[in-house]
Amino acid sequence: MTGPLVKSQLIEGKLLGAETTFASHNPATGDLLGYAPDGTKADAETAVAAARRAFDNTDWPTNTQLRVRCLRQLHQALDEHREELRELTIAEVGAPRQLTHGPQLDEPIGIVKYYADLLETYDFTEDLGETTSRGQRHHRWVEKEAAGVVAAILPYNFPNQLALAKLAPALAAGCTVVLKGAPQTPLTTLALGELIAQHTDIPAGVVNVLSSSRAETGAVLTTHPDVDVVTFTGATTTGRRIMAAAADTVKRVFLELGGKSAMIVLEDADFAKAAMFAAFTICSHSGQGCALTSRLLVPRDQHDRIVQLVAAGMERVQVGDPTDPKTAMGPLISEAQRDKVDGMVQRAVAAGATLVRGGRRIDPGYFYEPTLLAGVDPDSEIAQEEVFGPVLAVIPFGDDEDAVRIANNSAFGLSGAVHSADEDRALRIARRIRTGTFSINGGNYFAPDVPFGGYKQSGIGRESGRSGFEEFLEEKAFARVVVSEEQS
Repeated sequence: MTGPLVKSQLIEGKLLGAETTFASHNPATGDLLGYAPDGTKADAETAVAAARRAFDNTDWPTNTQLRVRCLRQLHQALDEHREELRELTIAEVGAPRQLTHGPQLDEPIGIVKYYADLLETYDFTEDLGETTSRGQRHHRWVEKEAAGVVAAILPYNFPNQLALAKLAPALAAGCTVVLKGAPQTPLTTLALGELIAQHTDIPAGVVNVLSSSRAETGAVLTTHPDVDVVTFTGATTTGRRIMAAAADTVKRVFLELGGKSAMIVLEDADFAKAAMFAAFTICSHSGQGCALTSRLLVPRDQHDRIVQLVAAGMERVQVGDPTDPKTAMGPLISEAQRDKVDGMVQRAVAAGATLVRGGRRIDPGYFYEPTLLAGVDPDSEIAQEEVFGPVLAVIPFGDDEDAVRIANNSAFGLSGAVHSADEDRALRIARRIRTGTFSINGGNYFAPDVPFGGYKQSGIGRESGRSGFEEFLEEKAFARVVVSEEQS
């Protein structure tokens, strides 16, 4: 990349700038990367109006063949521009190159194909058969139809995956969308809008892509009466505010929020394997993943042994330049996020946790060492609050009952994991943990066809899979009187 990038918003089929812009920086260096339009309240209102018109006045919601064609065009465009998107994602998100070959880019591109394929086979009508009431026969059926205008609001950590996991099923369902990128990673999301405008037949207004540093822009999307569905991924505190804001117009709300997931290592597990899994998991994208297992629950009498193995695993994590294919962990997104992570680590040590390794900043850029805290109190801040950094808290437990109790001792319920030589025992424990996803002995559940979401304060609804598609559908029940031949 040479020179600062300048991107445009997509509003009603046109790529537009704004009166003012804001800067995006490379988190690995702190250098200026480019400029994004600083979208205003008026921009958001224009985008919502465009989406409303496209939903109400075009055949997009009912023309399945058009939607399939457009999704396949989008998939092709993403595939053809994959390497450009890869370099932009590495530069703006700070994602290591190797991670872009997985959940940061290559796997998300497959989401679009998944929903195009699903749309070709999905039955929008369910026949409920006949019943008799008041001496007459009645035929009943259900038709599923698009829910309306969708406001999709993204966080910064996995902008490609989250944009496409919201956009593709919403479009497949026949909805129109206003997509707002995170202010920390606007260029990556705006690049998606450019591909839609230049390489697909998606009608004007069906997809609108905004960037903004202003809170008022997001507020329009969560309160506007012409928005029918709000889908948001991000912090639980923000999710609560969105839920409250949407209540006045009784919008459907899908929230994928925070997590403080626990990995349980039982005494019969392969400790070396489990420790390596724990070490590399918490370092994935510098710990900036809501479903990452940031609590490690270990048998009390094996605590020190497992801590040593995890520390050795963290030593093997290559931290540095995200453009290097060998780098496993890049920077945090910003200095503000690094300050937050460091503050939580320092408070944890002051509260009695043992700092085994890490706990230091790495300059230049916004890097933070992989950090291991041992002997953590399960009720402490570091065990209860989401850090969103490469910080693993090790918590000892007594027996299986104690492990389950500690794992469930959280306001969150997004994910979890267990390691054991006895899969039946592991499964019994997994079924008792109140989370939306769960990994047994390193199993990977994350894929376009698997519903993803949480219990408790980790959110409402599911993303991906058929469940993610049906989040954007309404059901309408029909009945007609069946006239017999004698009556006709």
